[in-house]
Amino acid sequence: MSRPPKSAQQPTPQSAQQSAAAPHSADSHDLIRVFGARENNLKDVSIELPKRRLTVFTGVSGSGKSSLVFDTIAAESQRLINETYSAFLQGFMPTLARPEVDVLEGLTTAIIVDQQRLGSDPRSTVGTATDANAMLRILFSRLGQPHIGPPSAYSFNTASVRASGGITVDRGAAKTKTVKATFNRTGGMCTRCEGRGAVSDIDLTELYDDSKSIAEGAFTIPGWKSDNVWTVGIYAESGFLDPNKPIRRYTKKEMQDFLYREPTKVKVNGVNLTYEGLIPKIQKSFLSKDKEAMQPHIRAFVERAVTFTTCPDCEGTRLSEGARSSKIGKISIGDACAMEIRDLTEWVRGLKDASVAPLLTALQHTLDSFVEIGLGYLSLDRASGTLSGGEAQRVKMIRHLGSSLTDITYVFDEPTIGLHPHDIQRMNDLLLRLRDKGNTVLVVEHKPEVIAIADHVVDLGPGAGTAGGTVCFEGTVEGLRTGGTVTGRHFDDRSALKESVRKPTGTLPIRGATKHNLQGVDVDIPLGVLCVVTGVAGSGKSSLIHGSLVDAKGAVSEGVVSVDQTPIRGSRRSNPATYTGLLDPIRTAFAKANGVKPALFSANSEGACPTCNGAGVIYTDLAMMAGVATTCEDCEGKRFQPAVLEYHLGGRDISEVLAMSVTEAEEFFGAGDARTPAAHRVLDRLADVGLGYLSLGQPLTTLSGGERQRLKLATHMGDKGGVYVLDEPTTGLHLADVEHLLGLLDRLVDAGKSVIVVEHHQAVMAHADWIIDLGPGAGHDGGRIVFEGTPADLVAGRSTLTGEHLAGYVGA
Repeated sequence: MSRPPKSAQQPTPQSAQQSAAAPHSADSHDLIRVFGARENNLKDVSIELPKRRLTVFTGVSGSGKSSLVFDTIAAESQRLINETYSAFLQGFMPTLARPEVDVLEGLTTAIIVDQQRLGSDPRSTVGTATDANAMLRILFSRLGQPHIGPPSAYSFNTASVRASGGITVDRGAAKTKTVKATFNRTGGMCTRCEGRGAVSDIDLTELYDDSKSIAEGAFTIPGWKSDNVWTVGIYAESGFLDPNKPIRRYTKKEMQDFLYREPTKVKVNGVNLTYEGLIPKIQKSFLSKDKEAMQPHIRAFVERAVTFTTCPDCEGTRLSEGARSSKIGKISIGDACAMEIRDLTEWVRGLKDASVAPLLTALQHTLDSFVEIGLGYLSLDRASGTLSGGEAQRVKMIRHLGSSLTDITYVFDEPTIGLHPHDIQRMNDLLLRLRDKGNTVLVVEHKPEVIAIADHVVDLGPGAGTAGGTVCFEGTVEGLRTGGTVTGRHFDDRSALKESVRKPTGTLPIRGATKHNLQGVDVDIPLGVLCVVTGVAGSGKSSLIHGSLVDAKGAVSEGVVSVDQTPIRGSRRSNPATYTGLLDPIRTAFAKANGVKPALFSANSEGACPTCNGAGVIYTDLAMMAGVATTCEDCEGKRFQPAVLEYHLGGRDISEVLAMSVTEAEEFFGAGDARTPAAHRVLDRLADVGLGYLSLGQPLTTLSGGERQRLKLATHMGDKGGVYVLDEPTTGLHLADVEHLLGLLDRLVDAGKSVIVVEHHQAVMAHADWIIDLGPGAGHDGGRIVFEGTPADLVAGRSTLTGEHLAGYVGA
């Protein structure tokens, strides 16, 4: 065999230096390249993002930030990862469509940490949503005395099961044998409340009018109409009850069948159905869901009809007597889950047992992560549905803090939501720590404190909706300041303290408030002014306001209009017109002008295009591959039958009206043949909250978080109430939009309303007439009033964390 030449065997010193100086081709992939992004309102956006850096995306609400970061970059990363699995596994995964983009290069695995709530199941808690509860159950199953069983014996989501009987076993060649078998599973669920921690008492007078018969419409339950065979019909036609007899005249047996009968098969109009007593039916239909996840009218019904009290058997721990009896030292698993996490961390740190050392190390790390991220005031038994969007987002971060993975793309959606200025620095440190481990960090954010730490800034705009969707600036923070964009111009804005504040017209007294961590708080909330309630996260702000005003029973709470952070629920068929009720007067005006039924002008009713059922598009399911949506050829995406589009109002058909922006529609319905005062009032409110650019028919699923919050505010502005309670209304708002919000709040107060705002934004604090500051810390370190007075007094005293940060903000 011939030997290679000497030069091929060993490089000369000169060639070695050249090869060392030449960069490796693998090192050239240091950018994420996006070309031709057109998702939602993006206008053919092309951009290059540096890897292993912190990039912050800014711009007014609705400018296209989420469309670029979440719907394009993160969505394509997740889709490509899903494609690496087998077709069998992909069939069990959510199908993701490829974003509207020409080229995406340099993507890495994306981990999305968004503001979606953790879940509204009544049995979901902070502990079950993380790994903490699972590890605690293992710990107690190993060290708890007396020993009661495996980890499932400590789970309030697992019921105890016992069974025995004969089973048939195939032995091959048609030989079978019946053997006796028993099955036991020890669970930790409280049998009375079924692991919910609360039991319900139903007020029957809210379910039906006992002076009427079923045929006369006795039921007063939302959605229970006389023509609905699944609800009213099954009671009327079951044969167990006389539908024509008033309910108060039922015999004892009829009343038992009506209220409590076990599920029984019946035939109604030739259809096989299951009859069930009213009480268990209500419990399954309404009480198995979290109240916060219900539609407003359903939630109002449940709050009227149902009283929730702590379960007397488990005392709210959700656990069986056996699970509560097993203890480590003097602590049961129920006691451990009820502790504030920072106290639980110290208790776990004190446990020394070599047999469970790896478990203690992992549990300690998880609990330390809660404290480090500013959630040490929570307890593991806190229902996950009660967490704010910001708290839920930080809980999701916990599992990533100690990860050894690098070269990951972390995507955050306003991680400072719900954070006091004092806590924002801690969040900044966490973002920088993720970056310094070699990860790419993409953050959608409005707060100047976060933008200031960015390595790279992308500013989208210049406006919102159709006026946005372009990259206005890309570069450093200093470049943004001088770039001339809306964000750059407002970056160093600071609201000044008012020279004079409004005088209260009265007070709303709260006495002895003890909900959650409140320590017997007495406070007088001034009326007729803009009152801001503030304090560090977990200090008791929401407990004070929502617990005392919104949930209270009495005349005052009836006049309260609450705009909280619960997400807007709606399908792709929902839009601003349907959500706000605007479409009702519009349909009525079209019907009156053309002498036809209003239902013709609904894409969800009689006027819908029969081909696409009013959706405007045809969806084709491709199993484990992403489905395909194509514009309906018959209606050309207009959603209505051709005959309906022949009817006009003011020279426009219904599809053209739904394509209008709020500003255009406000002018259209304000004068001339199309003048419709009821519609114009709703449009005025939408314009007031800064949503003039939205189109009436734009699907709710395409709106940003800030747009949804303002849409909800616009809807509630039509409510009749003297007291408005707003929970962090600056969520999702750009610096420029905050000024607009302050103007809106001023108009509400000047119109005679009382406005109470739970808020951390310093601009809102500076603009307040009165501030109530809770603290001094979070959890059991909070729950007290640490300041009441004007913003000027708070700044002058600097006696609280809020006072120090507000003084720094206004330059005092």
